[in-house]
Amino acid sequence: MIGSIGLIVIGALLLASNLNLFSLRELAELFGTWWPALLIAAGVAGLAKRK
Repeated sequence: MIGSIGLIVIGALLLASNLNLFSLRELAELFGTWWPALLIAAGVAGLAKRK
């Protein structure tokens, strides 16, 4: 399920970029800054799922 959601998100971001709604460079800068928060969120989600 995670893989399917990931593909949907990636497709939506690429489509939005093609429609000039934002720049992929801006997205790369944002991801470069906040990628540790994604790891933390994944860890918290994994712990919550176990309970």
